[in-house]
Amino acid sequence: MPTPDQQYPQTWLVLPAAGVGSRMQADRPKQYLEMTVKGITKTVIEFTLDHLLSYQTNHIFHKVVVVVTKGDPYWQDISRARGYDKDERIIVVDGGSERCYSVLNALLAISAVESSKDAWVAVHDVARPCLSYDDLDNLFSTLKNYSDGGILATPARDTMKRGALSDGSYIDHTVDRDQLWHALTPQMFPLESLLKNLQLALSESFEVTDEASAMEFSGAKPKLVSGRSDNLKITRPEDLKLAEFYLNSTS
Repeated sequence: MPTPDQQYPQTWLVLPAAGVGSRMQADRPKQYLEMTVKGITKTVIEFTLDHLLSYQTNHIFHKVVVVVTKGDPYWQDISRARGYDKDERIIVVDGGSERCYSVLNALLAISAVESSKDAWVAVHDVARPCLSYDDLDNLFSTLKNYSDGGILATPARDTMKRGALSDGSYIDHTVDRDQLWHALTPQMFPLESLLKNLQLALSESFEVTDEASAMEFSGAKPKLVSGRSDNLKITRPEDLKLAEFYLNSTS
């Protein structure tokens, strides 16, 4: 863990939460599904947000920008019930048609009020409630003097296959996994660089799959920071139970 004299740039946290999560086959977006952890029942977004608001180290996040669909009734109810609407650490921004546009809206909102040219931003999937503080510490420490930023990731463990045909219904060939990584979040970059590069990538109709891909498009070389494999993203119904299991297993 960093020593008290280490200085980190001001870092904003962005939580995109405007997705619908269609693969969950649920009656509401996945971030509003409930989990019960150690006797406490909350929605996924509450577990993620509360966990990150409680990150108490000397590189604590400056503000948290929650990006939700405009007029989202689920968020409005939760925000009022939990007092998020009165928490000065939380800023709410309207989401876009896709995740990349939601992140762009957040970056524009931050840049409108952020005076420091040295500020950074960390973007984290709201559907990853199992992020460990140790991984956060490691991400901050690794990127302290690296201007291209970086992401949490895990090396590919399984044999990787490339499918043939549009639906990938049979194997075309086996892919060498030695240099393959699973991209996780947070993904952390200087605010000005990420905003500029994301705007450029979108203006060129580049498919932005995550923040690192926008940085890569402009020639940056983000670092891969090894993280825990239990930092899973809740995408399918079985993931919800697995995340609940992981959270109940932590001390």
